Amino acid sequence: MLFNSYIFIFSFLPLTFLLYFYIRSRGFIESSKGFLVLASLFFYAWWNVIYLPLILFSMFFNYGVGTLLSKGHTFRKKSLLAFGIVSNLVLLGYYKYSDFFIENINAILKTDIGLLHLALPLAISFFTFQQIAYLVDSYKKETKEYDFLNYALFVTFFPQLIAGPIVHHKEMMPQFTQKENNTINYNNIALGLFIFSMGLFKKVVIADSFAIEATQGFDNAEVLNLIEGWITSLSYTFQLYFDFSGYTDMAIGVALFFNIRLPINFDSPYKAVSIQDFWRRWHITLSRFLKDYIYIPLGGNRKGEVRTYANLFTTFLLGGIWHGAGWTFIFWGFLHGAALVIHRAWSKLQIKIPLLLAWFLTFNFINIAWVFFRAKEWDDAIKVLKGMFGMSGIALPNVLAEKLAFLKDFHIEFGMFMAHVKGTNMTLLGLVLGFIVVLALKNSAYYLHQERLSRIYAVVGAMMFVAAFFSLNKVSEFLYFNF
Repeated sequence: MLFNSYIFIFSFLPLTFLLYFYIRSRGFIESSKGFLVLASLFFYAWWNVIYLPLILFSMFFNYGVGTLLSKGHTFRKKSLLAFGIVSNLVLLGYYKYSDFFIENINAILKTDIGLLHLALPLAISFFTFQQIAYLVDSYKKETKEYDFLNYALFVTFFPQLIAGPIVHHKEMMPQFTQKENNTINYNNIALGLFIFSMGLFKKVVIADSFAIEATQGFDNAEVLNLIEGWITSLSYTFQLYFDFSGYTDMAIGVALFFNIRLPINFDSPYKAVSIQDFWRRWHITLSRFLKDYIYIPLGGNRKGEVRTYANLFTTFLLGGIWHGAGWTFIFWGFLHGAALVIHRAWSKLQIKIPLLLAWFLTFNFINIAWVFFRAKEWDDAIKVLKGMFGMSGIALPNVLAEKLAFLKDFHIEFGMFMAHVKGTNMTLLGLVLGFIVVLALKNSAYYLHQERLSRIYAVVGAMMFVAAFFSLNKVSEFLYFNF
């Protein structure tokens, strides 16, 4: 079930909210949790009921392992933890990477093994990572509850089930036991509505608008000139941000209806002035997971500079693999791993770069790296990059033809400068506005710290919701559902 759908907004969410608090108001706290688990499983199964047993099996398995990890001797616990982590990764690998592995075996060994054509179960990457974190936290005795109902609610809570944020058991479950959260909190509802409306607007109005040129450039155009190449890459850069941060805003907003505060997942990442700064702002809960459960266990920065570089690189290479089964994702992870290594080495030189230049370099690296993240095939990435660097021709607007006529001698054309992406003047205006929004406006994290929203925010929120409402009839899925 999509957040940006009539059935979710006008049926599922209000009914779940009302029944949850009705049951809770009668004093049946555990029953209200059970109801929320069932509602969340229904929410998950709406997409494809065939994968409901998979998430149920995953929950029972990890709950059992987590319970055992709270007991036993150290040696047994280490072996059990390794078994639990490997089992989760095998399940994820089977569904997500089987065909990728078979394709590469066929290519290398010239075999003809048939592909499995498995549909990727919705949210498997997210609930797998979340449960791996739970197992490690259980091993470290950082989880205090081993009741299956609480655990099931931790895994399935529908606002963050499909695409995060990736939460820790200890930061979410205590909220369900706080007495003040047993009743409807109208301030939380007002704040939740505002943040949900903001996220909905980001997704269906902004992200889906940028998707038009991004899709045209990556998937349909055979060649791109200089301006078209940059329109394509920047359109996807903004589409991805507004799509995923919009989803996260909606998740945070919906969770507030139930008096639950999910962790912040975005903090104006395109304002970053270094690649390290970017990863402190982008998909924050994933960055936290990569740091706590991969980088630090590998040794972090405790075993010398060379080992630190290797750990950084390995962590983000694995992060690329987590995002998708394809060499373009692996290369995207390679680029970010290499960039973090270079950033760390550069910082040792203590040579400061002017802030504006640092932002310019960081943003353009991120924008270029996203090309590989988005491209379905290597050829698509190369096509866009060739366009961005003017290797497939340069075309300028007709209005410049007279003043810059001498450029024709350098094989620069005039007119039809956005034809391959079917762009208009609104396309260029949209990119300018995109920059203004991501660089100048406050993000949703700011509003979460407000005790009470003023009337102007209520008006703005209503306007965003109404604008988004008239776009709900379009077919539109979230990009991170694919990961």
